[in-house]
Amino acid sequence: MTQINKHNNKEDNLKSYINRFSQAKILVIGDIIMDEYFWGSVTRISPEAPVPIVEVTKETRTLGGAANVIHNLATLGSNPIICGIIGEDLPGYEIQNMVETIGMTTNGIIKEPDRPTSIKTRVVAQSQQVVRFDRESRQDIKASSINDLLDFIGQKLNEIDAIVVSDYGKGVISSTMMKELRSLVANSDMIIAVDPKIGNFKYYHDVHIITPNHHEASSFCGFEITDRDSLVKAGKKMLHELKCRSVLITQGKDGMTLFENTGEIFHIPTIAKKVYDVTGAGDTVIATIALGLATGMSLKSSAVLSNLAAGIVVGEVGTTTISTENLLKVIDQL
Repeated sequence: MTQINKHNNKEDNLKSYINRFSQAKILVIGDIIMDEYFWGSVTRISPEAPVPIVEVTKETRTLGGAANVIHNLATLGSNPIICGIIGEDLPGYEIQNMVETIGMTTNGIIKEPDRPTSIKTRVVAQSQQVVRFDRESRQDIKASSINDLLDFIGQKLNEIDAIVVSDYGKGVISSTMMKELRSLVANSDMIIAVDPKIGNFKYYHDVHIITPNHHEASSFCGFEITDRDSLVKAGKKMLHELKCRSVLITQGKDGMTLFENTGEIFHIPTIAKKVYDVTGAGDTVIATIALGLATGMSLKSSAVLSNLAAGIVVGEVGTTTISTENLLKVIDQL
């Protein structure tokens, strides 16, 4: 496998492409989630049960799932479009307000009145997650909602450079949705980049790039990725069975490996010095990859840039986004 080092970036001037991010228009379709955090400290154990008592000092809510992808795209200088489902409830309205606050349109957000807005609530003490609880529906969205989302995408096709599919398994991404989405862009050069969910891989064939982590790739392939040989076997299997142009398998502390349908394999070591929280790292990876490809970057350079971006966000606790300033700073340090 080829290994990237600081001299391998001559193919593209990373900085010049980052400066073009504002010109790219990315549409993100997927599961919109509210990420809720209770922050505090633990100094004692409950007398009622053997569990820690968290003294909450702060509460925060951030955009999660597909909404975190557009948040990353926005902080990277782009003007993305969000497309997904919320409930007709207070969290849903709050998500709409948050999207509008960062300057994005909410026209692609469809409400299903009898469906709750997805909320992931995490309790964090001393920078460690104590517990997470989810309030959501994982049922497929209504056929009418699928049609509404596809109609909206169809109206935007001439305005966008790439489509990101952000699948969190909450019902937006289905066989029907992916089939109709591929039909919609069949006569164009539209880039489709997928951040996958275990169990849904059969929906993703014939896309430009898919970015599973090694656990998701192992689940699809039916064997554990434990070394270089099993990693290569998994990447090749995914390329063959999904008939996609490329696969980027993220491997945490071991970096990322890009597999292209030309047969080339390209490994990128991680730059993360410390990993505090991987929450949202996949969102950052898919957002950066999509922007790179939309602005004409090669697959390799887009993957290198996404690795740099992921290395920044995993050093923070909670759902965070990447900025162009931070990305440029890391490039300078390299």
